[in-house]
This record gives sequence, C-alpha cells and structure tokens, in this order.
Amino acid sequence: MIRVITVEREYGCGGTLIAQRLAARLGWKLWDQALTQEIARRADCDLAAVQRREERKDPLYYRLFKSFLRGSFEANLNLHRLQLLDSDRIVAITQRLVLEVASAGSCVIVGRGSQYFLQDRPDVYHVFLYAPLTEKIRRERAGGKSAVQARRLVETVDRERAAFIKKYFAKQWPNHSLYHLMVNSKIGDEPAAATILAAIDCLNQHEEGYREQS
Repeated sequence: MIRVITVEREYGCGGTLIAQRLAARLGWKLWDQALTQEIARRADCDLAAVQRREERKDPLYYRLFKSFLRGSFEANLNLHRLQLLDSDRIVAITQRLVLEVASAGSCVIVGRGSQYFLQDRPDVYHVFLYAPLTEKIRRERAGGKSAVQARRLVETVDRERAAFIKKYFAKQWPNHSLYHLMVNSKIGDEPAAATILAAIDCLNQHEEGYREQS
C-alpha cells in the first residue's frame, strides 16, 4: 500500500499548491518548506542559506573558494563552518531526513531529490508535475511577478534543477521511467490532485486484489 508520495515539479507549474491539496485530502504531513526548515536546523545554519542552495549545485566561484581554503592550513581550522553552506552537505542531510520521514509514512514530499532517495521503496508513489510555458508564466504573473521575471525564473530554475539531478544522481531531468504518473497541471490544481489520488487508489486496489489471490 502506498504510504508516501513524492512530487517532483517544473518551476511555476503549481507543484507546491497541488502537493498541499494532496496532503490535505489524505490527512498526511507535507514536507516542503518544513523539509527546508528541518535541514537548516540540522545543519545549524540560516534558513535562507539552505533555500539558496537546495536543489542546486554550488556555483563555480564557491567551489573555487572552497578549494582555495582547503589549501590553507589556517583556513582548514574553520572549514566545518563553510561546509554548513555546502550543497554536498545539504544533500547528505536531506537524504537522511527523507529516509526518516518516509519510514514514518503518511507524508507528501516535494522535490529535493526525494524520488531518487526513495526509488526502491514499493510503498512510495512518484509523481511529476509539468505545464506548458505559457501556463507557468501565467501562474507566476498571477503571483505578482512581472512578465520578464516570470519567464526568467521559469527558464533558469529548471535548468538548475536539471544540473542538480545530473550531478548528484547522474540522471537526466526529468527521468520519465522513474515516475508512476506525470500530470499536466494546466488541468487545474484540484483536478490534478484528484487524478493523482485516483491513480494511487487504483494501484492500491490492484495490489490488494493480487495479495488476496495469492
């Protein structure tokens, strides 16, 4: 039986809102911003620092800066402070946290590589949400961004997520074969959530019927 849902999403397609609806309909815990907050707590660093780096590779200047520091004995004394802001460190903490919350079950996890950390668990259902470019820009503009800002974010954030997945999981983004279901959010937030829940219900019924026959 499905006990966890992971929701990967294109930027601007309404993934957060749809994940909220899923969690509310199921009465499950939503791990989205709560995940970022817990990562920051465990890393003992500012929330904004995690928000800037999660689901992204460290920028080139930062990687060069770290390499320079590693070459200095004096700087190495404070290297642990630098690692608190390191994407490698954030990914390691995220993996442990995602495995913990998945073991507890009854949760919806948004992004952060959770679909890869949990890909071998039979009780996890993986969803990918997408939308046409015009729909994503429309949603961003409805949220108060200008047309220029909306297009820039839609185009750049997904490139950063793709680079993140490539670096840490050696996969192209999105990896279609990983997902149980891919939904175009242009159909609307509630219909998208209902489609996901209906698909999970069908899978649960199928598995239950198979066990009864066995």
